[in-house]
Amino acid sequence: MIGGGATAAESLAEETAPRASAQLSRWSRARALRPGRRTGRAALSAPAIKPPPLLAEEESFSAAASKEEEDDDVSPPASRDATAPGKAIYMVSDGTGWTAEHSVNAALGQFEHCLGDRRCAVSTHLFSGVDDMDRLIEIIKQAAKEGALVLYTLADPSTAEAIKKACDFWGVPSTDVLRPTVEAIASHIGVAPSGIPRSSPSRQGQLTEDYFQRIDAIEFTIKQDDGAQPQNLNRAHIALVGVSRTGKTPLSIYLAQKGYKVANVPIVMGVDLPKVLFEIDQDKIFGLTINPAVLQAIRKTRAKTLGFDEHQSNYAEMEHVRHELDHANKIFSQNPVWPVIEITGKAIEETAAVVMRIYHDRKQKCSMPRISRRESRKSVLFDACRLAKSLLELPPHKRCRMIHVVWVEMLCYAANK
Repeated sequence: MIGGGATAAESLAEETAPRASAQLSRWSRARALRPGRRTGRAALSAPAIKPPPLLAEEESFSAAASKEEEDDDVSPPASRDATAPGKAIYMVSDGTGWTAEHSVNAALGQFEHCLGDRRCAVSTHLFSGVDDMDRLIEIIKQAAKEGALVLYTLADPSTAEAIKKACDFWGVPSTDVLRPTVEAIASHIGVAPSGIPRSSPSRQGQLTEDYFQRIDAIEFTIKQDDGAQPQNLNRAHIALVGVSRTGKTPLSIYLAQKGYKVANVPIVMGVDLPKVLFEIDQDKIFGLTINPAVLQAIRKTRAKTLGFDEHQSNYAEMEHVRHELDHANKIFSQNPVWPVIEITGKAIEETAAVVMRIYHDRKQKCSMPRISRRESRKSVLFDACRLAKSLLELPPHKRCRMIHVVWVEMLCYAANK
């Protein structure tokens, strides 16, 4: 009887353990090869636990789990390869996956202290356009095999509920990234969400004015790249100025995708900037600068890519790099209205956030003093501008009283230090 019970338990474990999908295994290996990940076919074996009684809607999960799938490419469950890059995170979306991907990247930014030295390495995999139950089950089964965390953004409530039950059934940790925000907005505005994914055919063709504005901005920005067509600078929302390889073009394209028409103008020694640049609204011009050593390294890489002869070109020489940056700084100092943003060590998104913040602050009629090149995001001058604007809105007698009180407090504070 004991032997028979063991045999029955083993049989049940084989039926309920998640089996590898041939198709999804190939997807996983293909994704792993793109970031240079070393691919292993070994996976964690799932614990043989007797599942609870199934509900009616869970029968499809049970059928999928017990279905026999034969594949010569998938090896039996074993221990994880020691060279694997870390724990897997699956991002599942019924659209493009943009929301899930950016949410995960933002969250991973909180773990840079251990991701950098590989102490808590992770590998992320995006599954976009998931719109049928079969593919959903395949993904969850693969996640169970790899011991992955599943994060999903599914607009359809029934699909979101299905993936939650599938993850619970196979013991896969999961989180709905989109639902809490949707429910909070629905509660706030008092309107029920449609539950229709953006990629749904029922939503196709509903192109908004915002969409066409973004397309127009991208086309404009491409035509204005690298100082082309300076006569159109007055049509730009934002104009970027800087020496070569300070990230003007990628920043321009990123801002264009946000709907801003951007022109970028290079600063070249011996070449005058176009006169129209000084005739347009100066509030929309932004200077970009960078650390000389970093710029030299970028230029050396660029020169090798283009096949430049280092002995015949001074493009990447440190002395020339410093002269160009000094020349640019001289131009910036002659135009103090232009905010100068230090891009060293900043991602394009970070620099774009600074530009957009200043742009909108200026549109709201707050005259903005020059931003510090060292740390524009933490500029005390910007806070002082807001304070001055608030003071000007007070009646004269209250304004003088407020300035007097604050000045006395500042003197007392300084004296105590």
